[in-house]
Amino acid sequence: MAADTSTADAEHANGPLNGPSSHGFQDADAVLPQYHIEAQTSLVERPLRSLKYGEAFAVLDSYGDIGVLPGPEGLFFQDTRYLSRLHLTIEDQRPLLLSSVMQDDNGALSVDMTTPDIRIDAHDATTIPRELIAIERTKFLFKGACYDRIGLRNYDSRHWTLRIGVTFDADFRDLFEVRGTARTARGKRTVEVASETEVQFRYVGLDEVVRTTSLHFGPKPKNIEPGKASFEVSLPPGGRASLFIRTVFESHRAYTSAPAAEKVGEDAAAGLSRASGSSAAVRHPKGLAEGVIFARAYRDSRRDLRQLTAGITTIISSNDQFNEAACRATADLYMLASRTPEGIYPFAGIPWYSTVFGRDGIITAMMALWIDPNFGKGVLRYLASTQAKAIDPAADAQPGKVLHETRRGEMAMLGEVPFRHYYGTIDGTPLFVMLAWEYYSVTGDRETIERIWPALELALEWMNKYGDRDGDGFVEYARDTDKGLENQGWKDSHDSIFHTDGNLAKGPIALCEVQGYVYAAKNGMAKLAKLLGHAELAERLKHEARALRENFDKAFWCDAIGTYALALDGEKRQCAVRSSNAGHALFTGIALPERAASVAANLLSKDGFNGWGVRTIARGEARYNPMSYHNGSIWPHDNALVALGLARYDLKPEASRIFEGMFDTALYQEQKRLPELFCGFMRRHQRGPVAYPVACSPQAWAAAAPFAFLAACMGLELQHDRNRIRLRNPTLPAFLDGVSIFNLKLGDSRVDLRLQRYGGDVTVNVLRRTGDAQVSVVK
Repeated sequence: MAADTSTADAEHANGPLNGPSSHGFQDADAVLPQYHIEAQTSLVERPLRSLKYGEAFAVLDSYGDIGVLPGPEGLFFQDTRYLSRLHLTIEDQRPLLLSSVMQDDNGALSVDMTTPDIRIDAHDATTIPRELIAIERTKFLFKGACYDRIGLRNYDSRHWTLRIGVTFDADFRDLFEVRGTARTARGKRTVEVASETEVQFRYVGLDEVVRTTSLHFGPKPKNIEPGKASFEVSLPPGGRASLFIRTVFESHRAYTSAPAAEKVGEDAAAGLSRASGSSAAVRHPKGLAEGVIFARAYRDSRRDLRQLTAGITTIISSNDQFNEAACRATADLYMLASRTPEGIYPFAGIPWYSTVFGRDGIITAMMALWIDPNFGKGVLRYLASTQAKAIDPAADAQPGKVLHETRRGEMAMLGEVPFRHYYGTIDGTPLFVMLAWEYYSVTGDRETIERIWPALELALEWMNKYGDRDGDGFVEYARDTDKGLENQGWKDSHDSIFHTDGNLAKGPIALCEVQGYVYAAKNGMAKLAKLLGHAELAERLKHEARALRENFDKAFWCDAIGTYALALDGEKRQCAVRSSNAGHALFTGIALPERAASVAANLLSKDGFNGWGVRTIARGEARYNPMSYHNGSIWPHDNALVALGLARYDLKPEASRIFEGMFDTALYQEQKRLPELFCGFMRRHQRGPVAYPVACSPQAWAAAAPFAFLAACMGLELQHDRNRIRLRNPTLPAFLDGVSIFNLKLGDSRVDLRLQRYGGDVTVNVLRRTGDAQVSVVK
């Protein structure tokens, strides 16, 4: 135990206790960074539950309530909080919580509660002993509404009459306000009792958008006020009763010609809310009972989810706990999936990033391609349709650049934050091209490639013209205005790119992993160009990729640290920092084969690998802090790409080691769900990983990570051009004796496989095959 304690103390000594000032590097850290997520409370303090449908999501406490304690809870739609409080009481007391679980497919929240000891009358000491009344609550989101059923059952032999209270509020705060960004002015909010069963909140924003929240109650409350409703429920012995709350959220443009209102129309044309059912609430016949409305919506939501997941690849292993983790990951992916006119798109994460992110969507789709290529198709088509067409410094946009994120809230519409349609990402564009080839290699979907080909050509032009600012062959970034993101790679914290002495790098900055993405993009684009008959372009791109690989090794390899440098600054000086970014050089294949073992050793060293996963920044580097967002924390998706890279260079034991660490991490998480990130403290005996206080959960690319880990260990390669499913030197980690893969797709072929481990060897059997795809195993 003493050794464990000293390890922890050593980490703190190298980390946050010796902060930036003690190293003497430039201290921009004293001021809160841009778009900081403010945290007075940790999301770890109490379990939160998430629901999502389309552009709406709900963050609830374990009771299914909202806003009882401070935090990010609420019902959100288009980056606005439409319900900030919903609190259920019985005789003015909170029920006793028995269980709170998300259904296995994330379709609904199920909460079991009971009454506490209740004193009905203080004068005659009449009480209801606890545990006599069972309370079952079910909540779900579907097509513009949140549905809430509270069922009560009396297990006593006596008759009881209970007062049920519901308090509620709608503050219409922008998500960036909820995150902590201050505003000097807001629009006008009103609230009225619209009928004996309905209360309506209305907010007219400064962007001229009218947002409404309507709460519909059934049966009719005994009393209803602007922020409160109460019911009197009579329960005979063995009796049952149900209460229903339906919260409808809507927005529409005010009747005005103001520019802000026109922007709303532009956003709708761009994409999200035109998707079927994503925003418009279902209209029900007047007088229809709320119980009937609830039942119909629940039935339709189940059908909708079954339709979304029909035909996907599924996994069953010898390890029940891994099966649970894989099922949760699948459920999270499809909960985060939103329908757009171009197909399904995985929103990045709840609560902070429940919207389209280019980079996140692409990487999620890449990792999930073998599970469901429809993610790849939807992401490619959506990003092609929203690709920048002009130079716009405020949006960090140039022609051909791929979207970073889009926001629909009031602050984005008004330009208070730059994210209405924001393009400040350096890696999204090459990743977009990279995904196009990977998608085609799995599906053979030539129609989609031909449809997005002009966008791919524009993306290629952007990489060569705007991405390479100084013509040195490397793609680099520098923001166009002070509102844009300072760092524009996936590690986009203000302090994530730095030199060995801790001083922040000055741009334009060329990131290690981005050059790898460009390399893979040009190789993939060359293959697509050849497919479509552009032979000259294909040859040029192959030549450019080869030259980039050679120049990358010369510029980024650093003998002093035994791996690739994190980045090059504006003066082409190496940021000679050990980081997980180098693992992405393996993932993309830009790393020379003779460098792979050294890169892997660096990543899996005690400074790089903490027992759970590979840290973003290695322990001992100047800005290493295991509690930081990007400078020492651990991200599952980052580790998944590293594992795929290790497998690419046939370093399977190293890939399996990361997979095992991440599986162990999942076992310590509620619902066995991998979070967005967690802290990088060293693994200690009989203790789980340390949580990050404001991590999103679920997060799309974290949900897709288990499938990437498994694909890496299996050596899975889907090659449509060769009509071949290949498993290259397949291995399985120690916690898996066997894995069955059902409905694996390659073009029009479908295959079921069984992998079985015998010591260090793995056998592969084909259980079923339709179509003519060949299955081969290469040792």
